[in-house]
Amino acid sequence: MSLERRFEFLDSSLEILRLRADLLRKIRQYFSDKEVLEVETPILSQFTVTDPDIHSIRVPNHGYLHTSPEYAMKRLLCKGAPSIFQIVHVFRAGELGRYHNPEFSMLEWYRLDFDHVDLMAEVSELVDVILGPGEYQTITYKELLGLSYEERKNDRSELDLAFSLSCGELGMGRFFITDYPADQAVLARIDPKDPTVACRFELVIDGVEIANGYWELQDAVEHEKRFQNDLESRANKKAELPGIDQNFMLSLEAGLPDCAGVSIGLDRVLMILAGANSLDAVMPIGREPYQ
Repeated sequence: MSLERRFEFLDSSLEILRLRADLLRKIRQYFSDKEVLEVETPILSQFTVTDPDIHSIRVPNHGYLHTSPEYAMKRLLCKGAPSIFQIVHVFRAGELGRYHNPEFSMLEWYRLDFDHVDLMAEVSELVDVILGPGEYQTITYKELLGLSYEERKNDRSELDLAFSLSCGELGMGRFFITDYPADQAVLARIDPKDPTVACRFELVIDGVEIANGYWELQDAVEHEKRFQNDLESRANKKAELPGIDQNFMLSLEAGLPDCAGVSIGLDRVLMILAGANSLDAVMPIGREPYQ
């Protein structure tokens, strides 16, 4: 590499580091002003998620690297914690592409006495702080997919692919996707006014999926049922069967307070801030550790 190219590389790398530092500063200031408590939870766990579409990274003799801090943060809420947030690295096997990396930075937060609509408003507010004010449009899941939904609704992998492609086709702008089908509720509660949809949303910015949020399911029995369904799906795919996190289940039985939660992929937000078209441009030392 020539000396001139080397200085260009250093300048661009330093600018990304400064952008990331400023992003983290703004997030922490935002939640400090709201009196939302920052927490830390372990990245190692003896259990992992049952979701058949998320694959964990196993650490010999130690369990798994977490795929999100969700279970641990909800356990804190069950113990009486107030509204909380966390900025953390998370890990998912087999994810490497333009918008995916096996290790990435996540912002996750939970707001007591919020539903998903309240949380969408707060997500909008935070995004405006980070990216500047913008207009938000709302579109339902079925409106987004159109005819593709009816054609693919019995094939989850095809449906997920169609969803990602449809998000990309939204073009520039900020879009909330709402009214997910009930069978894609994950850990969101079902809409009490319409049992066919879940109280779940995603935020898509400039064609990139940024945030995923729920009005959180509280019922421990329903959690168990959904986890068992996940394990059946995994068995059908001949995937690893990780077992259900019994520590999490015990906390749920003690009682999860009424709350809504959301996670945001911070590397994707940084990509938008930097005007980049791939995560390659915003990873601190590139993709070398993951190749």
